[in-house]
Amino acid sequence: MDKVAELFILKSAAIRADLNRVSGEQKIRADKSDLESATDALIAPHMAQIDHQIRIAAERMAEFYQLFYMLENHIRRFVESVLNEAYDDQPWWSKKVPEDVRKYAKGNKDRESREGLPPRSQNPIDYLTFGHLGEIIKSNWDVFAGLFPNCEIERLEKVVARLNLARGPIAHCGYLPEDEVVRLKLAIRDWYALSE
Repeated sequence: MDKVAELFILKSAAIRADLNRVSGEQKIRADKSDLESATDALIAPHMAQIDHQIRIAAERMAEFYQLFYMLENHIRRFVESVLNEAYDDQPWWSKKVPEDVRKYAKGNKDRESREGLPPRSQNPIDYLTFGHLGEIIKSNWDVFAGLFPNCEIERLEKVVARLNLARGPIAHCGYLPEDEVVRLKLAIRDWYALSE
């Protein structure tokens, strides 16, 4: 049995090396800068101390972070493009986004600036959380309703709430058990079904 496990580990390492090589060649993922690679070396001895079970859980959770990263940023761009088109000459951010949402974005940007962080964006919508995107859609339902033709606002609210609940453990280094993984994937499907 030990030889089977050893062979599996060696094959997995070879496959991972090939995937990394192909990913780099095809520019599937962004390459690390020299500075980032150098800082990897600074923390490597510390990361080596981390328990194997935590490493396995981290690899598993990375899949869900990636799913939610894509979904949230896709919705962010969707909200922005719809409002840009609907209010092309008007500053929709200051007139069509709820005040508490605008304050949150400004507070987030100001806090990061005070800490000396480089700005993540010039676009205030990039300083919001997933739940805020739902608030913007709700407060502009007259614009978005036509894009969700078979959907009442209450249904949209429920889907956004389910997604936001699933986001918590992903964003805050929790772990999703299998039932929650299924719920997350169904909620993602539900989001896209809203516009069908």
